[in-house]
Amino acid sequence: MSDQLKRLAAEAAASAELRSGMKLGLGTGSTAKHFVDIVGERIRAGETYLCVPTSEATRRQAESLGIPLTSLDEAGELDLTVDGADEFDPGLNLIKGGGGAHLREKMVAANSRRMIVIADASKRVARLGAFPLPLEITPFAQGTTVRAVARVFAEAGIRAEIRQRHRPDGSPYISDNGNLIFDVANDGIADPASLADRLDRIPGLVEHGLFVGLCFAVYLGAEEGVAVIGKKT
Repeated sequence: MSDQLKRLAAEAAASAELRSGMKLGLGTGSTAKHFVDIVGERIRAGETYLCVPTSEATRRQAESLGIPLTSLDEAGELDLTVDGADEFDPGLNLIKGGGGAHLREKMVAANSRRMIVIADASKRVARLGAFPLPLEITPFAQGTTVRAVARVFAEAGIRAEIRQRHRPDGSPYISDNGNLIFDVANDGIADPASLADRLDRIPGLVEHGLFVGLCFAVYLGAEEGVAVIGKKT
């Protein structure tokens, strides 16, 4: 049923937000995949869009659907980015990066006039942190960077366990950008903005999965329909 709710949220967001001629950021993940499918359907129906994918997986999907793609450098400011989230709180702060694409996702979102999240009800939380926080870290001196991250969590009073992400065959998970992915299991993030600021200061931590002040609204798919949470204008 969850996949059906994701599709409902994607359809509602597309109906309300898409206008032919837009420059779009295409998100990554199981929910965003539905939105990419819809963009492909709109293009086949005669609408026009120029899109920036947030991962190589999304790029491959978009290319298979005949969606015109460009780079963020070439596109400049985008009209809209639509993506999923692993969690969102009442302030529309997000945890993203379950798919290891949060660096590109954040870059694309930050260069968009608006970022919209599509999600099912399981992603709505009172406080971030039930989903481990993803980190993208350079291979060089990775241990030094991980220790710095651990200190930040300890100073914030958050119990944390940092684990390197591996693929099913046991090899390290490597991001599209050639970096390592770590996940921080924790007991809750009461102040996402403060933690994000502290993490931003760590050399070697390329990007973290806290998205603060980027999300404009959430289209939330539930059994009773799709609710829009956040700004309406």
